[in-house]
Amino acid sequence: MRVKITLECTECKQRNYSTMKNKDKPKERLELSKYCPFCRKHQLHKETR
Repeated sequence: MRVKITLECTECKQRNYSTMKNKDKPKERLELSKYCPFCRKHQLHKETR
């Protein structure tokens, strides 16, 4: 079972990406390094609810 999540930039707090993750296995929040168009560079993006 998969759920839809939103990724938020840690610097500018913009919600830039949405993705899917497995609901059962990873209990911690997802963190990915993604490109932020507002900051114009790669930033750490964290999962929001």
